[in-house]
Amino acid sequence: MATLKCGGRVLDLDRPHVMGVLNVTPDSFSDGGKFIGREQAIEHAHAMVEAGATLLDIGGESTRPGAADVAVEEELSRVIPVVEALSGAVSAVLSVDSSKPEVMNAAVEAGAGMLNDVRALREPGALETVSGLDVPVCLMHMQGQPRTMQQDPHYEEVVTDVYDFLMQRVTACEDAGIARERLILDPGFGFGKSLQHNLRLLAHLDRFHDSGFPLLVGMSRKSMLGMILDKPVDQRLYGSLAVASIAAWQGAQIIRVHDVPETLDVLRVVEAIRQEK
Repeated sequence: MATLKCGGRVLDLDRPHVMGVLNVTPDSFSDGGKFIGREQAIEHAHAMVEAGATLLDIGGESTRPGAADVAVEEELSRVIPVVEALSGAVSAVLSVDSSKPEVMNAAVEAGAGMLNDVRALREPGALETVSGLDVPVCLMHMQGQPRTMQQDPHYEEVVTDVYDFLMQRVTACEDAGIARERLILDPGFGFGKSLQHNLRLLAHLDRFHDSGFPLLVGMSRKSMLGMILDKPVDQRLYGSLAVASIAAWQGAQIIRVHDVPETLDVLRVVEAIRQEK
């Protein structure tokens, strides 16, 4: 049985898991400002866990295209009180979505059992910090930086380029003393990719799964769905469910979403069919 040790919890990776998005930011693309208050964030977290989320991804800095940078102290003030309030109060693994070593360290001290880094530990000091923390980390691919990443992204061959980048980051992690068993991969849908790039990555997601590392994907409500459906953020539920099912069918173990109960229903159906293969 494949498992992932997240602090004091162990996830069974032989079935897909729903990771609920908890943005404590004023400017995230889908739910910015909705949960910036501590009590609102905690209430929403409990609702997602009750709906079936086995992980919660708490973020204090928006990484949408064009997003402004957030100072370390501001991000800490947004994230850490929420982690402290939820640690021990919910059954879900608490993940913190950050690239800053200071936030990573404080989050684990506060009770986070996983880290999720859109910059794949490329910020100064990130590798060294995570090496000393006994929690898994998700390495995501992003071309460029949030402010500019959607300005004419280019690849020789997107699947190969993204795969090679992630394998290079795996090597960097191992060289820094981070065990392979602590690594999760994310191809980074929407992070420096055109619609065609995103579609090709999804069509060939099995290549990333075949690497042997747990696979996390996040496509919920993203602009790639808006381009296909010609619908605003709040009308992309069915598109989000479609790509979640396609990702799970190809072996993705963690699906990061805004709509927890609906996605969980989809994954249960997908898993029931996969068991008959």
